[in-house]
Amino acid sequence: MQLKNVIIAHKAGDPLSRSIAEKCARQLEKLHCHVLMGPSGIKDNPYPVFLASTMQSIDLAIVFGGDGTALAAARHLSPDGIPILAINVGGHLGFLTESFEEFKDTEQIWERLIEDRYAIERRMMLQASIFEGNRTNLEPVTERFLALNEMCIKPASADRMITSVLEMEIDGEVVDQYQGDGLIVATPTGSTCYTVSANGPIVHSGMEAITVTPICPLSLASRPIVIPSGSVVSIWPLADYDLSTKLWMDGVLATAIWPGHRVDVRMANCQAKFIILRENYSYYQTLQEKLLWAGARIHYNNNSRN
Repeated sequence: MQLKNVIIAHKAGDPLSRSIAEKCARQLEKLHCHVLMGPSGIKDNPYPVFLASTMQSIDLAIVFGGDGTALAAARHLSPDGIPILAINVGGHLGFLTESFEEFKDTEQIWERLIEDRYAIERRMMLQASIFEGNRTNLEPVTERFLALNEMCIKPASADRMITSVLEMEIDGEVVDQYQGDGLIVATPTGSTCYTVSANGPIVHSGMEAITVTPICPLSLASRPIVIPSGSVVSIWPLADYDLSTKLWMDGVLATAIWPGHRVDVRMANCQAKFIILRENYSYYQTLQEKLLWAGARIHYNNNSRN
């Protein structure tokens, strides 16, 4: 990997991540690397400025923070195929990030990157567009929205809990009408986030599949479903008298949805690329550690395995 143009994003409002980012920027500049650095957070989005301020291709994005910071980087950088090195500084679970222990010897990290001694994990993403009227209208009325974890359709209100009524189609065929708190359309990466909290299935991040999980449905017959990655999930808001239905991408508000709108969610034509530094990386070990499964707390001898 060449390190000529590098983005460094640090978690907004976190002094530690900013301090580490500044240290890395100084080191990379000594290697004749052009560094673009800034905060990333709910009110801070540095990526459009980063991408517009250089005519050269970006070789790498280094992100200091938690999963939310890594998700923001994936949404903005994946269309350009920019690999992301996400380091857990000030985060909580850290499903998408490398541990800070792996990053302490930064001089060695730059050497490994230049010598291509790392792995890249590609993760499927979702894209959503809003259409108006019936299916004869083929032009979306909004921009394309991207998500690495999930697209969620649910109402938002400051003063009351609203029950949503949503009709779902898969590849143009009506599957069900859901009454409840909303619907989650997720990638395998997102299956361990909001989806698992709604009792959805955990899907290996190396797969290409789409899960649809109802949030607190009023019918016990409404169950999660796993469908092929090539499917198109269409969702229509019904009986939305308060005009409160919203589309959320990775927990961030994307846009409001009106009655007569249709949300089409499908696999995106780009993938998130995460750099893996750990030589003993294991998806199942990550599940044990992050979800605190019994295997991570209680260990029994299994002599039959040997």
